[in-house]
Amino acid sequence: QVRARVEHPFHVVKNIFKYKKTRYKGLAKNDAQLNILFALSNLYMARGQLRP
Repeated sequence: QVRARVEHPFHVVKNIFKYKKTRYKGLAKNDAQLNILFALSNLYMARGQLRP
């Protein structure tokens, strides 16, 4: 049960947002891109609660 909660955001980022590879453009850019993707995955998973 705990593992499923942890793995679900990775499923959203990898399969729904199609993020498969890390590009080596610099650590700061990779970090920023992953932060945005996980923030979007949080919004994606909470979309049912956010609708009126």
